[in-house]
Amino acid sequence: MTETAFKPGDDVVTPRTRGIIIDVGATPSGKWIYGVEDESGEVGYFTHRALRHAQD
Repeated sequence: MTETAFKPGDDVVTPRTRGIIIDVGATPSGKWIYGVEDESGEVGYFTHRALRHAQD
């Protein structure tokens, strides 16, 4: 299985809202998690499966 590549600064859509990736980290199990800041300044952390690149 191939993971979609995300990097800081990417515009993404989460299950709740649209935002910008501001942080990338790994869990102890080796999965990547991405910190996404929405327009109100709230930050949520998601795996690649919960994110998709935003389309304008």
